[in-house]
Amino acid sequence: MLRDMTIGQFYPAESVIHRLDPRVKVVGVLAYLISLFLFRGFVGYAVVTVFLGTVIALSKVPFRYIVRGMKPILFLLIVTALFNLFGTSGDVVFHWKFITITWQGIRKAVFMSMRLSYLIVGSSMMTYTTTPNQLTDAIEKLLKPLEKIKVPVHDFAMMMSLALRFIPTLVEETEKIIAAQKSRGADFTSGNLLRRVKALIPVLVPLLLSSFRRADELALAMECRCYHGGEGRTRMKVMQLHARDFLFFFSLLLFIGVRFLPMLDCSVIGLEDMNFTF
Repeated sequence: MLRDMTIGQFYPAESVIHRLDPRVKVVGVLAYLISLFLFRGFVGYAVVTVFLGTVIALSKVPFRYIVRGMKPILFLLIVTALFNLFGTSGDVVFHWKFITITWQGIRKAVFMSMRLSYLIVGSSMMTYTTTPNQLTDAIEKLLKPLEKIKVPVHDFAMMMSLALRFIPTLVEETEKIIAAQKSRGADFTSGNLLRRVKALIPVLVPLLLSSFRRADELALAMECRCYHGGEGRTRMKVMQLHARDFLFFFSLLLFIGVRFLPMLDCSVIGLEDMNFTF
């Protein structure tokens, strides 16, 4: 089950999206995430769907692989949808005892679930098509101006890279510990919620100890190789912008510009103003 968690992992393929400059992908993902809060209604989300679908098709990442990565957050999607479905006042569509469903609640539940799904899939496309090393270099280059105010940019980028790199390792380690505990008679599926949480303690403790051991071994290995941060460091592959990067930027600006067409003209959604329109 844990192997279904593909978020944060790199998927090797030969595609246009994989060959894009990692700096372009980081900026593009940030612009995409912000633009999701600008689009409203079915027409707006249809534009987002077409754009995201085009990126997925160009990346050559299997759609089944992306859907499999969404399984761990399925519970969060369901809770979000139910919270908006039953917690929104408006025109009543269905009422039975203490259960009330409104037309506004249905719309909000649908759009909030779509937005959350698009946020996760869109941000995951960056990690699917970018190696941890490329992501580290891109973040370090983009945050380079912050070094003038003594911000440890290289350390921050390196921590993000190591965190992404250790996700598959921790997932594999967790599965081994669970299998070992089950062989000793541990039960993780029966009982109430409190009992299931207590049953996870024999898994979490060895996992934390293993993580600390791996981190200590990694720090020792980096120290033995005379690692001293990013100062004076050279790179084998120098990042350069190509025509495809500028074309992607133009497509992204075109995607954001569609939001300001008269047919999609509406006020920007705030965190509290969530009255979606058709």
